[in-house]
Amino acid sequence: MRVILAAGTTETALIDGISAAGAAPELMAHTPSADAEIVAYGEPTAAPVTPVSPTGCPTPAAITRAVREVVDFEWTVLDAGLAEPTAAPTVDLGAEPGSDVREAEAVPDAGAIFDRAHDFGASLPDEEVLIGETIPGGTTTALGAFTALGEPFGVSSSLPANPLEQKRAVVDEALAASDLAPGDCAGEPLAAIRAVGDPVQAAVAGVAAGALETGTSVRLGGGTQLVAVAALLRHADVSASLELATTSFVADDPGADLETAAERLDLDLVATDPGFDGADHVAMERYCAGEAKEGVAMGGALSLASDGELAAVRDRLEAVCDRLGIDADDGLAGGPDDGA
Repeated sequence: MRVILAAGTTETALIDGISAAGAAPELMAHTPSADAEIVAYGEPTAAPVTPVSPTGCPTPAAITRAVREVVDFEWTVLDAGLAEPTAAPTVDLGAEPGSDVREAEAVPDAGAIFDRAHDFGASLPDEEVLIGETIPGGTTTALGAFTALGEPFGVSSSLPANPLEQKRAVVDEALAASDLAPGDCAGEPLAAIRAVGDPVQAAVAGVAAGALETGTSVRLGGGTQLVAVAALLRHADVSASLELATTSFVADDPGADLETAAERLDLDLVATDPGFDGADHVAMERYCAGEAKEGVAMGGALSLASDGELAAVRDRLEAVCDRLGIDADDGLAGGPDDGA
């Protein structure tokens, strides 16, 4: 199995209160770059930030890395609009960072990103791929895509209390700036991304579409941001089988309503419980408290581990956290977490 991570940024994440990554706006642009390094090397190597919330909740990259140390998998990172460089090897899609969705065009180069990603997906030699994302602010842009397409879905959040009404207000403002009403982009997914989406959406949709066309099996690894990609693909008339692999944290979030979305979009849904309940480590405690929930292909990576391997994943997570400087009891008041 090849795991592909599309990493990018959007200025939408800078809107106050939208993302858990907003605790340190000056460092937020480094979060996706650091995530890629953590999964590649086990810790940041060039990025000047370890994505950890002040309460000690680590980026989902730590969990994806822990899985990788138990269940080895091929790993490819796509530069899908990184604002800061990463030391992890990347495939450059020539994407610019996304603009604030409240501007007239959030992703002017959406079509070009999709086409390059499509060509990359079509060139893959793998029989099956798992595609994830890292982009702070991504659940707000996911809500933008849903609304522009006319899809009636909510989104999850990296925050324990989902600021969904604020996100809806931002999306309303974004649609107005693009002279759109809800549903105006039905059947036109690239128009939706261009107006109110983010560059990672174009990248993931493009890779998935290209891979599916050549007979590669595609598993989307993530939460409501990947549901938005599934919606974009269905609106592009991609009818091939799609699987969504996510975490129990997203599946249990009433704001996400994954079962309804999976039925409407014809998705095979897999939700993995990593067994963090009762764990005596701040990282796992914070996930159980509702922080982060998903990201950096975490749910997809967990789906690759058997039930018997999840205990080893939890042990490896503690080791990864130790490398990241996350104290088991008190956490680390470090840089931003993987906010969405």
